[in-house]
Amino acid sequence: MNRYLELVKTVYEIGQLEPEDEPQVALAGRSNVGKSSLINCLAGRKKLAKISSKPGKTRSLNYYRVHPEEYYLVDLPGYGYAKTSKAERAKWGKLIEAFINDNKQLKAVAVLLDARLTPQKIDVELVSYLKQMGIPVIPVLTKSDKCKQRERAKVQNQWADLLHGGKKPLFFSSKTGMNRDRLLDMLAEYAAG
Repeated sequence: MNRYLELVKTVYEIGQLEPEDEPQVALAGRSNVGKSSLINCLAGRKKLAKISSKPGKTRSLNYYRVHPEEYYLVDLPGYGYAKTSKAERAKWGKLIEAFINDNKQLKAVAVLLDARLTPQKIDVELVSYLKQMGIPVIPVLTKSDKCKQRERAKVQNQWADLLHGGKKPLFFSSKTGMNRDRLLDMLAEYAAG
């Protein structure tokens, strides 16, 4: 199956949010976890999502339509980056909250986690929030090519324990394409609901 992604729209303000007919799966993660690289890897194109050497550049909700399954992959602004003002972070927080609340088409959130790091408090808080909201979490360990298999397994098991019976996080690498097709299959399964 020849899958591809296209950027359909960008939302900066709560007033721009509109109900969508198609299912949605959101991407969430820390500012430097590699969301843009992951999107480009899934898309099979280098420049669909802008990659910056400075974290925290995504300041909007970016809607990518995934073909041929016809669902939206919605890239949320990264969190946890200190160099943005509190006011700017609060604005993003309200935008993300408005997107998540009462969104009947949101089928899951893929939470991107850095495979090189033990579970971070801010990531644990996001996962807890999503679980409280009843939103399925798809845990993905990015940058998995940058650490040894033993280190990856240790972090994967730590997350599996924190997820209380949830799935073990999927190892992923934008650089090598590790588990690209598997992740696309998982996203499509959740979108199909």
